[in-house]
Amino acid sequence: MEPDDFYRPGSRRLQQEFGTGALAAHLARRYVLDALEDQHVDWIRGADAVWVATVSDDGQPECSYKGGLPGFVRVPDRRCLEIPSYDGNGMYRTLGNAAGGARIGLLFLFPETPSKLRVNGACEVSTDAGVLAGHHGAEAVVRVTIEQVFENCPRYLHDPGTGGHSRDCPRPDYRPPAAAWKQKPEYEQLLPARPAAAGRERE
Repeated sequence: MEPDDFYRPGSRRLQQEFGTGALAAHLARRYVLDALEDQHVDWIRGADAVWVATVSDDGQPECSYKGGLPGFVRVPDRRCLEIPSYDGNGMYRTLGNAAGGARIGLLFLFPETPSKLRVNGACEVSTDAGVLAGHHGAEAVVRVTIEQVFENCPRYLHDPGTGGHSRDCPRPDYRPPAAAWKQKPEYEQLLPARPAAAGRERE
């Protein structure tokens, strides 16, 4: 994906401030996709949770956790996801935004991989009986048409082996290890000359 189609002006300003413009452009062109890859499909079909971001018609953000048994998020094809909405508190903030705003952002965490997967796209809400039939116990289904898919650096995920915090988390009197991905040859000429402030993760 071309950087100008992926980054908004605020991101561009910060990339310029921190010297990551070339790196960000490379990541967009090489790693931001418009459809799921085989690996992503396998991950999602085994996931038991997803974090859902929406925006109301007056610009108020909302982020919610949706959980279920592994496979509760269906993948009809590489450009589509279906997320069931189960019985809840009746507020329908996320579902209402999805129905009214038609834009959505998803975050899947896969600590045992470890990986993070972000999916952005258009959405619609269905209460059609035929759609609900594919999701046991759902009262509605959010159908996502995928526009952007990209993996995120998993450095700061909790350690799945110990349940403790990542060794990459900054803390006093401790120097975290260098990010493995930054050691790859493809990034030699792309990293900023000086590191960002301690504790700041680039996304």
